[in-house]
Amino acid sequence: MSLYEHVFLARQDVSSQQVEALVEQFKTIIEESGGTVGKVENWGLKTLTYRIRKNRKAHFTLMNLDAAPEAVAEVERQQRLSEDILRSLTLRVDEHEEGVSAMMQKREDRGDRRGGRFGDRERPRREARSEGQSEERAKPAASEGAS
Repeated sequence: MSLYEHVFLARQDVSSQQVEALVEQFKTIIEESGGTVGKVENWGLKTLTYRIRKNRKAHFTLMNLDAAPEAVAEVERQQRLSEDILRSLTLRVDEHEEGVSAMMQKREDRGDRRGGRFGDRERPRREARSEGQSEERAKPAASEGAS
């Protein structure tokens, strides 16, 4: 058996209970073929970057699977047939992550970026202007006006 992370997007007008029913349906398919479903995370209703089939939002759900490739292929086939599923992605992984996924962590707890918008780079510094520099710039403008 192989380890997989499977994420699917359900339409925005589907209720949370219907999303849970879809998860149970997919769990049944995996378990009937001898696989197991580990962690299931409901990431909630999120705005999509672009519209998919006239939907601007979708319910995101992650499932950690330990199943045969045939069972995962059957789940993907069922999702293609369902009108409630907009997109799905299945990745084969070496091991499942322990704890909550990055999508469920608070932004401060992730620790993937430091220092704000510049990341690890140093912030560009503005050079301080001395009073002498500002006077030199004003002199040519005054002499040009006198000519």
